[in-house]
Amino acid sequence: MFSRRLFIFVGVALFIAIIFTVITMSSREKLPVSGIKRVAISITSPFLGAVTSIIYFTRDLWSTYFMAVSAVNENTLLKKQLGEALEIRNRYQELELENIRLKKFVNFTNSGPGIYIAARIIARDPSPWFQTVMIDKGFNDGLLKGSPAMVSEGIVGQVIEVTGNFSRILLITDRNSAVDALVQNSRVRGIVKGNNEDDCSFVYTLRKDEVKEGEFIVSSGLDQVFPKGLMIGRVLKVTKDQSHLFQDITIETSVDFEKIEEVLVLKK
Repeated sequence: MFSRRLFIFVGVALFIAIIFTVITMSSREKLPVSGIKRVAISITSPFLGAVTSIIYFTRDLWSTYFMAVSAVNENTLLKKQLGEALEIRNRYQELELENIRLKKFVNFTNSGPGIYIAARIIARDPSPWFQTVMIDKGFNDGLLKGSPAMVSEGIVGQVIEVTGNFSRILLITDRNSAVDALVQNSRVRGIVKGNNEDDCSFVYTLRKDEVKEGEFIVSSGLDQVFPKGLMIGRVLKVTKDQSHLFQDITIETSVDFEKIEEVLVLKK
């Protein structure tokens, strides 16, 4: 082991000595090109070429590493900026949609008498047996039990519970809801009853009365809850049974209760 190390050491030392001698003599121009200098160059050229290649490779590798790190940092920054831009765009779209809804509310409130309170829906009853929503306005805002709630498309329901800052609204689709109504064109009267589904029933309409599919149902104002003429829905289906005194009429509500986010409550 010792002799091998010594051999390697002597070889390296001799190699360095040759290189040093060649460089020294070359600088003094004492060695002819065809002599020892040519031999030394032949010996050292592969080594110097390898060293140069390693230096260039290391430099390129280092540059590539820094470029990769820079690209990763830039990519992270761009992703963050993209996320912020998407968030701003989503907020803008939400504000734009809310602005459209509020403009409809303003136009609606200007079309009739009374004072309306705009409220945001903050919760929905998850039970399939009840059709109610919770709003963020209550007694402190002037709301009372029995106050009607609506949107620009039509009737939503009425307030059934009131606390200081919150209220619960019974939707007209609830089976406990009843709204005195009439057919807009023929003025045939009836009661809009909820059935815990997306549509409602127009009940207590005599079989002899003419009610057609596609006609609109509006509030009559006779129940002293909802103002007269508010839109409720459109006749979807009419069934007449000769054995029954009243017709079976199904109406499609004008309000999409799955999509409403705000309501107007009329102060009483």
